[in-house]
Amino acid sequence: MTEILALIPARGGSKGIPRKNIRSFAGYPLIAWSIAAAKQSKLVTRIIVSTDDEEIATVAREWGAEAPFLRPAEISQDKTTDLPVFEHTLKWLEDVEGYRPDIIIQLRPTSPIRPKEMVDDAIRILQNHKDADCVRGVVVAGQNPFKMWRFNGEDKPLNPLLEVDGIKEPYNAPRQILPPVYWQTGHIDVIRTSTISEKKSLTGDVIYPLVIDSKYTVDIDTLSDWSKYEAVIYSGLEVVSPRSPRKQIPETIKLIICDFDGVVTDNSVITDQDGKESVLASRSDSMHIKTLKEKGIDFMILSSEPNGVVQARAKKMGVESIHGIGMQDKGRVMREVLEKKNIKAENVIYVGNDLNDLPCFEIAGWSVAVADAYPEIIRAADFVLTKNGGHGAIRELCEIILKEKK
Repeated sequence: MTEILALIPARGGSKGIPRKNIRSFAGYPLIAWSIAAAKQSKLVTRIIVSTDDEEIATVAREWGAEAPFLRPAEISQDKTTDLPVFEHTLKWLEDVEGYRPDIIIQLRPTSPIRPKEMVDDAIRILQNHKDADCVRGVVVAGQNPFKMWRFNGEDKPLNPLLEVDGIKEPYNAPRQILPPVYWQTGHIDVIRTSTISEKKSLTGDVIYPLVIDSKYTVDIDTLSDWSKYEAVIYSGLEVVSPRSPRKQIPETIKLIICDFDGVVTDNSVITDQDGKESVLASRSDSMHIKTLKEKGIDFMILSSEPNGVVQARAKKMGVESIHGIGMQDKGRVMREVLEKKNIKAENVIYVGNDLNDLPCFEIAGWSVAVADAYPEIIRAADFVLTKNGGHGAIRELCEIILKEKK
């Protein structure tokens, strides 16, 4: 049996984003995304996190990786390269356990958005090419280096970065006639152990590509990167995820049930001096409800809110409502509704935003969260809308369904 070790380097010190490797990314610790990529591989035989930080080691173990040692401080610095980290891991495993893998994989936590078959695809490329020292993930370069320049100072001429045989002035040439160029990503490196031990390199001399779709290009370095790439996850891109597989929109939809506060409304309330409450909702959310009903898809509101405003807004929207439900009873009431209407849970969509919606998520055939839902809800949802509650989220869902049912 070929021993294939996935190694995830995750040091504790991070100046750009403190505690980056265990910070929540789309509902899970960042490091959990790389552990999940290794766990879901059919070929990886062992997963180890190399860290100098006990808290990271604990989180890694919770998500299914080993952390059998703490990395020495001298190879856990800002400017530490990858090679000594891998050499240390291999030496420790051989000295302490007598274990030596045939292949070692690098999965960097800062590139968490990965295609589902990526790890095994990369391993197979290495196995199918006996001359390969390494396989490296690459994407089409976003910037063409043939149109780049060496900068020699503001008072000195520029020099072209690269030249191309047969093409004069490539920096003035159409992009289409220039050689294709790819950029290495942090998604994956698959390396023969002998490349590290004998050639003292993580790549060796013969490097084969795993071409990755550019939409998966991610390298989290700043907080703005963080929110940007969380949005990619919430957009519904198919990726390897620490959560259980997300369900797809049902082929047959009979009923849409949604929460009120934070879904139909923006989760705020206006109270006057007499204690009378008003809420804010979007008129556009009613736009497609009649059309859905004509297609046999019913709609109702299920709310813990006792205020009669729920019933008033539901009437205006032309939908059924049940309100004043106990915080812990929404799941029970939803089951009673489905039994009364003789509708199977698999044909129901539930839209929520807060913790009391979780029981309904477990029942529904497809659970949907508004964009500004609580992190636990976003993590549990099968799909996350781009609109906030009370700002067109319901309309967005209706349009998704109508497009799906064309």
